[in-house]
Amino acid sequence: MTSHVRDGNVASRLRVVSSLAPGAIAIAQPSGPPTADGNRSYALTTFQSLDDRSEAIACGLVRWGIQPGMRIAMLVPFGAPFIELVFALLKAGVVVVLIDPGMGRKHLLRCLAEAKPDGFVGIPKAQAVRSLLRNRFPDARWNVTVGRRYFWGGKTLDQILQIGEDVPQAKREALLPQINRPDPAAVIFTTGSTGPPKGVLYTHATFHAQIDRIRERYDIHRGSRDLACFPLFGLFDAVMGVTTIIPDMDPTRPADVHPERLIEAARQWEIDQAFGSPALWNTVVRWCEAQNIDRPFPTLRRVLSAGAPVPAATLAKLRQLVAEDAEIFTPYGATEALPIASIESREVISQTGPAAAKGKGVCVGTRFDGVQWKVIQIDDGPIESIDRIQEMPRGKIGELIVTGPMVTRRYVVRTDQNPMHKVSDGDIVWHRMGDVGYLDAEDRFWFCGRKAHRVTRGKRSWYTVPCEAIFNAHPRVYRSALVGRGIPGDQTPVILIEPVKEHRPQNKAQSDQLAAELLELASRNPLTRTIEDIIIRDTPLPVDIRHNSKIFREQLAAEL
Repeated sequence: MTSHVRDGNVASRLRVVSSLAPGAIAIAQPSGPPTADGNRSYALTTFQSLDDRSEAIACGLVRWGIQPGMRIAMLVPFGAPFIELVFALLKAGVVVVLIDPGMGRKHLLRCLAEAKPDGFVGIPKAQAVRSLLRNRFPDARWNVTVGRRYFWGGKTLDQILQIGEDVPQAKREALLPQINRPDPAAVIFTTGSTGPPKGVLYTHATFHAQIDRIRERYDIHRGSRDLACFPLFGLFDAVMGVTTIIPDMDPTRPADVHPERLIEAARQWEIDQAFGSPALWNTVVRWCEAQNIDRPFPTLRRVLSAGAPVPAATLAKLRQLVAEDAEIFTPYGATEALPIASIESREVISQTGPAAAKGKGVCVGTRFDGVQWKVIQIDDGPIESIDRIQEMPRGKIGELIVTGPMVTRRYVVRTDQNPMHKVSDGDIVWHRMGDVGYLDAEDRFWFCGRKAHRVTRGKRSWYTVPCEAIFNAHPRVYRSALVGRGIPGDQTPVILIEPVKEHRPQNKAQSDQLAAELLELASRNPLTRTIEDIIIRDTPLPVDIRHNSKIFREQLAAEL
């Protein structure tokens, strides 16, 4: 499983790929509206060009004065330049700070300030804001503008590229730093769906482990064409020799995608792989149903969907849209530990999905190679060492802890959270996923929700995923959220309902009727029999921007 690269730098994989297929297309990005025949023009980047330009930029950064280990924040929208710049920064030995812009201005600025970047690579708008708030970023002296530079200092990307291109080809490799696998590669922030976002330290070894496991588990080969509806997967594509097709969509709003644009790109490029959030695929499925479109993705043979559980019904409908022999996988993990487990759609549809609909939780499948996991007794405090845990029997709900080569060891922003999430085991570090659930007889994990989202009263606990499944079974419910009213230990369970858009109640009588039907549904299941407080919302439930799937229950609880 070791990679044949000259050093530990994960970006060295790009050189291997470009040497094997220099003229193959690495990235295709829309460059204009569709033509009369329905096709669209694309700006193309070959693997050779991606490797050469990112190396030239890296050389320019090093000659300018950037040092290995410096933290540089990336504020560039997803696209070919984003991918190119991330590889350039990695080649220069920089620790890339990646923050989801959709987390909101307040969180974004705080995360950037707490990351203490040595500089920013950003579009003019981002650099303008950085310059106006320079007091919050006192160490940010190395700033590169992607585009036109105005009143702030630093260099433009074109200037950095020119500096790098002036370095003779034969001397470039020697100019770039030697990187070892344990060296830091990136700081990636969690979504903040449970508490403030935390900055996770990724080493080059972390990325190597992720790439190797993803490639092997899903049998991904050079030459595949991926419709990258989730931006960061484009980075994995490049080092696996996969062509990244960037669709015409706003990656920060996957649920608002225009399915016809995905279909257009899929047909034009004969894509065989796609990565998207459950919210995206739900939109695609519903649109294709309404339009009565038969198998619009005939060449699509591998679908990955992560970020939240995907219902069996959605998977079954999605299977009708792709190649008949397609495999649809739902990887499970977190920013701190990814990938951990995976399950394929046929297993969900035929085996685990029916159990999930009855409140058994969502089966996330079996472990990736090298992953170890345990379900332990739920503890809301820190756990200093592995000898302090109490492992739960099979079938009993507890919290999940994991370890393995793709599991990160620490937070470097919000370091106060390390004792709450990391468990020492000699040289090994276990990560507390913050998820509750149980292991079955086949060593599969059944996810029952977030630990922080459980509702407790005395010795009674209600878990979000099993309870919500009962309400989600109603045909007029799009999604629901279990929230506790009151303080933990003395809470009343409340269910908030987001109706299907087409079936949203138009008046109080309709709303009361839906609530009555849901109470009747709840009374028939022991998990939900004691839930008597149902709120029908006239606005969507608040969800994370990254996947449009994780519900911000803390926000909802504050509104009760």
